[in-house]
Order: sequence, then C-alpha cells, then structure tokens
Amino acid sequence: MRSFHFAFVLLFTLVILPFVSQSQTLQAILEKELTTFRGTAGLYALNLKTGEEIAINADTLFPTASIIKVPILVGVFDKIEQGELSYTQPLLYRDSLKYGGSGLMQFFRDSTETDLSVLVSLMITYSDNTTSLWCQALAGGGTAINALMENLGLVHTRVNSRTPGREANREQYGWGQTTPQEMAQLLVKIRNGDVVSPKASERMYRLMTNIYYDENALSQIPPYIQTASKQGMVNASRSELIMVNAPSGDYVFYIATKDNEDQRWEENNESYVLKRTVSKLLWEAWQ
Repeated sequence: MRSFHFAFVLLFTLVILPFVSQSQTLQAILEKELTTFRGTAGLYALNLKTGEEIAINADTLFPTASIIKVPILVGVFDKIEQGELSYTQPLLYRDSLKYGGSGLMQFFRDSTETDLSVLVSLMITYSDNTTSLWCQALAGGGTAINALMENLGLVHTRVNSRTPGREANREQYGWGQTTPQEMAQLLVKIRNGDVVSPKASERMYRLMTNIYYDENALSQIPPYIQTASKQGMVNASRSELIMVNAPSGDYVFYIATKDNEDQRWEENNESYVLKRTVSKLLWEAWQ
C-alpha cells in the first residue's frame, strides 16, 4: 500500500503537477496580454488532444466582420447537400452584384461566366465581399443560415446583415456576431466532419486551408504546418479564427477584439500585435 502511495505521489509530482502549473501559467500570461489591450479582447483556445482550454471573455459577444463567411459557407454546403445547388454550378456575374472592400470579383466584367466553386473559394481565400453576399443569398439568406447555427447548438453566432428582424444587431455588431468559444466550436465541428456531412465538412476545411491574409496570427505558425482559418477586420474590430494541425496534436483558437482604440491599418496596429503574440504563445506552449 505504501509503495502504491509513493508511486502516486511521484506520478503527481513529476507528470500531473507540471502540466497543471503550465496550464495555469499560460492562462495567466494570456490574461495579462488581453487585459492590457486598449479595447475589449476575448480568447478561446482548445487543445483537441489534451482537452486543455484557455477561456478569456470566451462567452462575450463580438463582431465577426468577415469571419461570418464561415457560417455562410456552411449555408452554401447545406444547399449543395440538399441538391438545391451544385458545387460547380454555372453562374453569371452581373455588375449589380458588385460590393466594395476586400476581394476580386468586384473587378470582373459584367456578364463574366463563373461557377459556385469559384465563389466559395474567393469568399474564404480572399475574403471577397461580392461573392460572400452572393453566397449568402444562394444559401437562403441570413435567416436560413442562422437556423443552421441554431441546429448546431450555436445560440449566439448569427448573420445580421440583410437579415429581417436583426437590424438592431447589425447596428451594434455589423455583418455578424459570435463569441470566441462558439466560433471555435464551429471550426472543431467542421474539422470532425460533423457539419452538413463528412464530405461537405472535408471540402469546407480544405477551402479554409488556403488563406491569402497570413500576416498576423498565421505568421507565428511555421509555413510547413497546415492551418485552417478565417480573418475578420473592420476599423474597430480585428479577429482571427485558426485551427492548427500541429505535430503534437491539433488545437484551435479564436482571438477577438472590439472597441479598438487603435484603428490604424498598419502592421504594428495594437490588435495585430496582440494576435501575433497570442498565436506565438499558444504554439510554443502546445508544441
């Protein structure tokens, strides 16, 4: 009995205690980084292998900006699954669909022939606003997409723009809203093949591994490590969603900001620095 007690104490001291202490230390370090941010910052991170969680304002509502394009992507693939759309369905671009901001399709000539696969690729890879609004409509609009989020158990993740009854939410949060934990959970569900269907989830995940905007949180992860991600940026809110397919085990995190005092579009913007710092700390701690 004494030998068993000694073995347990040794195991706790050498294996369990250091792991717990590391987790507490990582939480404390990240809390310090987020609390000194001039604005409101939130973080949810989950190590899928160990189950370790980091939660800081993880249930607080934040604007999604372009990260709402992930729920829109789910809406499109739900229509494909139902047979109402096809992935390579031919489409015709018209100037009336043009919307400014990020993306490429706004520069296409009127009557350019394209297809749905191009739309979803541009929406995710280049965060194309024109194709995103087009995809939102093809998915049945914000109301249909929000119903899908509800069915997935995501009670706060919602499309606001061009969605009847959500005008007040749009005024406060913009195109969409979510919490760090919910959006991270959505990406985990996609990673696990639990959104729409395993085949649809796999295609959505592949699309999210090809991202043009890699200067911030993604820049702290080695380029030879696969990641699936989406970025969202407007003046007062800069956020990032990332799943890292790391050698030691996958992990996901969502770093969100709002009410940003620093609204410059420069490399050293405070929110960009925060995202790079958080990403680096997680990579170093979990690798």
